Amino acid sequence: MSLTSTLILKRFISCTPSHLRSCIRSITYMPRPGYDAVKPVTPITTNSVPRPVTLIPGDGIGPLVTGAVEQVFNAMQAPVTFEKFDVHGNMNKVPDDVMDSIQKTKVCLKGGLITPVGGGVNSLNLSLRKELDLFVSLVNCFNMDGLPTRHENVDIVVIRENTEGEYSGLEHEVVPGVVESLKVITKFCSERIAKYAFEYAHLNNRKTVTAVHKANIMKLADGLFLESCREIAKSYPEIKYNEIIVDNCCMQLVSKPEQFDVMVTPNLYGNLVANTAAGIAGGTGVMPGGNVGVEYAIFEQGASAGNVGKPKMVEKKKANPVALLLSSAMMLRHLELPEYADRLESAVKRVIKEGKYRTKDLGGSSTTQEVTDAVISALK
Repeated sequence: MSLTSTLILKRFISCTPSHLRSCIRSITYMPRPGYDAVKPVTPITTNSVPRPVTLIPGDGIGPLVTGAVEQVFNAMQAPVTFEKFDVHGNMNKVPDDVMDSIQKTKVCLKGGLITPVGGGVNSLNLSLRKELDLFVSLVNCFNMDGLPTRHENVDIVVIRENTEGEYSGLEHEVVPGVVESLKVITKFCSERIAKYAFEYAHLNNRKTVTAVHKANIMKLADGLFLESCREIAKSYPEIKYNEIIVDNCCMQLVSKPEQFDVMVTPNLYGNLVANTAAGIAGGTGVMPGGNVGVEYAIFEQGASAGNVGKPKMVEKKKANPVALLLSSAMMLRHLELPEYADRLESAVKRVIKEGKYRTKDLGGSSTTQEVTDAVISALK
């Protein structure tokens, strides 16, 4: 392990925001890796210094839902200024000025970016995670009052390792017709994602962390992941630690999802589990999420399925803005603006509970703008 990696790991393990240990939020509080400063919570005042945030509207429904966030932020006078950039998933790379902005602001809000299937174009989503070392993907899947689902009492947080595993991008053609794709698992990355999951559980008064794996088959790779989780679990005796094989996990999710609390997973499993849990709890259009690392954070719709939408949805302007609105509330907490986050979450929940304004995926026929206007009215 390099000296730089060792220093980052030591900093991550040693620095826990003690002043926030008792802070429990209605949606989620995301601990900040490497956070080593005690700062007071910023109250709602007219003199708050605006925080710059990089904004990437993205493709498909992205401009619609990010536009909804901008309108709501303006309505509640949130001290945030957006630096907006035109980025699309079919680009060869993330433009340099966009990377410069994120490295300056440290925080980004983005809509979906199309990921081409096959071909030689890399995923910009993956590029952002790797270049910024956003090693945590967090998706919060929960029931909302007024939104009926098959299962009740669902409140699952999926914490996924975001930089290695099957997403390492190490593929090559051995001989014509034979392709080799490498799955990379390291102790360093496994320990830091496990540390994050247990710290999240501690800060949010969660009781159980479940590690998802396939160590019965991938004995070395997933075995190392489990070994790392078990080692970290020893430091959190107050939190129950479980393990579950990924195929059994999927079956348990669709039959009895309420049994799960916090789930920590390698990269690919986390993507599958998060999207499944989102579908169970109410749909991808209402599930918030974020990606964080030691220095940077990007907030976006929690579940990747449907984050770009279909052409007809864009044409009719009927995209659901709820997921990104709740993700932006998570961003406000990350920016240490919890009162704004609480106000935004309460307004969104009120609109969902009343049920008058809902997009098609939630059984309604409202447009993005109608839902946005309803949220703005609920702020008052």
